[in-house]
Amino acid sequence: MVQSPWGSGSSGGATSGEMIVTTTNAVEGRPAQQYHGIVTGEVIVGANMFRDLFAGIRDIVGGRAGAYEDVLQRAREQALGEMRMRAAELGANAVIGVDLDYEVLGSNGSMLMVSATGTAVTI
Repeated sequence: MVQSPWGSGSSGGATSGEMIVTTTNAVEGRPAQQYHGIVTGEVIVGANMFRDLFAGIRDIVGGRAGAYEDVLQRAREQALGEMRMRAAELGANAVIGVDLDYEVLGSNGSMLMVSATGTAVTI
């Protein structure tokens, strides 16, 4: 089974070894027993020159920039995965209050940083 960076599968609750990741400040019905602190995951990806060219053409003729969407999705999943790993290293089994941020970096905006931040807790 492939585990989503958002947390456990479709069972609705965590069992042994699964990490709950949520944007809410609590997990309903499961109060935080211990707070471990803030955890983050950051990923910086560079934009490919050819992908930029084709995305520019697509912007002119309309349509979605699938290559960029794929890069964004992978970067988001990696940032969330890194955040989950850091929470697990602290002994947490959940991350609450997760916030995702996107920032363009570089002198010509050629890189994108995706960061995921939340509070690691034991529930």
